[in-house]
Amino acid sequence: MSDDLTALLVKGSLETLYMVGVSSLFAFAAGLPLGIILSVTAETGILRNKPLYSALSSVVNVFRSVPYIILMVALMKPTKWIVGSSIGINAAIVSLSAAAIPFVGRVVESSLREIDPGIVEAAQAMGAGAGEIIRKVLLPEGLPGIIAGFTLTIINLIGYSAMAGVLGGGGLGDLAVRYGYQRFMLDVMISTVIIMVLMVQFIQIVGDKLAVLTRHDRNG
Repeated sequence: MSDDLTALLVKGSLETLYMVGVSSLFAFAAGLPLGIILSVTAETGILRNKPLYSALSSVVNVFRSVPYIILMVALMKPTKWIVGSSIGINAAIVSLSAAAIPFVGRVVESSLREIDPGIVEAAQAMGAGAGEIIRKVLLPEGLPGIIAGFTLTIINLIGYSAMAGVLGGGGLGDLAVRYGYQRFMLDVMISTVIIMVLMVQFIQIVGDKLAVLTRHDRNG
């Protein structure tokens, strides 16, 4: 493989990491509070609010049911308004974030719902308010599950970023299409696949270790 193609692979890898990294931050920043609200306003939550829960849950279900490639096309006009362009790595971040936020929300909600209700009831019996229960009970107890779910989110975003490349989103997906597919350069196609597999493996290993560490810390 020539030095030029090696440089292209490095550039594509960095673009993919940038897209996935930034969209992951947005997804976590918005998905975490969304998941908390879904959890505490559910029928078994500490701040039960059926209308609010139903409304948020419906919105989350709509976004989660739309395939990413369709979501990316549907968001082209809003994306152009937000970042000034409907193509490129910054444009891809908008659709990647939109796809990941509801997923993170459900992950957080599911992790918090799995917590033993007795722990929450004990905190309430001791006079803890809703905010204190969320900070000191729900989030610490649900942290291993949240980390595991967020790891899965990042892995999904790596795959989504490759699809974004098909529509000019940049990164390894764009490289695979322009060189691997359109120019029949099999070595480039194989290289992009190997790099993405390595990314996924690394993220999974780190996520698993963090989940185990937080579980040990929680159990003292």
